[in-house]
Amino acid sequence: MIPDGRATGELCHRPDAADRFPVDWLRLSEHRYLVGVDWPAAHRFFAPLPGGRQDPMLVAETTRQATMMLAHAAYGVPVGDQFVMQELGYRLLTDEFTVLAASGPIDVVVDCSDVQLRAGRLVGMRVDLRFQRLGRVLATSMGILYCTSARVYRRLRGASMGAVTGAVPLLPAVPAHETGRTDPADVVLARSKHRPGWRLRLNTAHPTLFARPNDHVPGMVLLEAARQAATALTPGHDFSPASMRVAFHKYCELAEPCWLLAGHETDPEQGPVVRVRGVQGEEPVFTATLGTAVRDDG
Repeated sequence: MIPDGRATGELCHRPDAADRFPVDWLRLSEHRYLVGVDWPAAHRFFAPLPGGRQDPMLVAETTRQATMMLAHAAYGVPVGDQFVMQELGYRLLTDEFTVLAASGPIDVVVDCSDVQLRAGRLVGMRVDLRFQRLGRVLATSMGILYCTSARVYRRLRGASMGAVTGAVPLLPAVPAHETGRTDPADVVLARSKHRPGWRLRLNTAHPTLFARPNDHVPGMVLLEAARQAATALTPGHDFSPASMRVAFHKYCELAEPCWLLAGHETDPEQGPVVRVRGVQGEEPVFTATLGTAVRDDG
């Protein structure tokens, strides 16, 4: 099948090709699409985990990129407009989510629903994605996205638009092994001296987490913070999130401290999970639920 369009850095909001995972897209029906994806066997940030496991956060990042690409290319959202991902979640459907089984060409079927249009412009929608390779389903994911024009976004953000990522101080990092990382530059947790949990650490020179100038903390940084907090909380620091569901409540400001709290809980459907909360100015920024149980659909 000949694709209807190809992924670009502009459409995926990823200027560096090494960080861009969608390749092309094809419309299957009015609101259903097939997105061709190429997952790396090795990546500078989404690196393989011990035991040859693929990084499950590739599912979350690919969901984000594919959703924005389709919003621009298939629904006509101008490139200058802004996106708000209100919710994002994924679940692995196989225990064999390994580099061998989950790298290279991946077929992703994207179903868009609750598509909201205003004066012919996309305002918001829900997406549900199914990731397959060689006929085997690897994972599913979902997202709820809202679009804001550049003019409205400037009015909404006000003085925060003047935030400069380069001026954010780099806090001392938690030891990398406690977060499941090997490179201290990838650590997004700092010690909290006067309150429980951790403080969000922002390395604005990071080539993947801060790939573009921004007036707020990118959502991918908050996802990684949830993963690292769950890992730091886990004895032995070996935590691989087979599932994650995140709700974003407000913009996380660059110039204000963001505190991260994590705890073990039991979910009626998933069993043992870790819940992570991000708080800024005593208001919730995000809440995340991470689990290690894989739902194998065969």
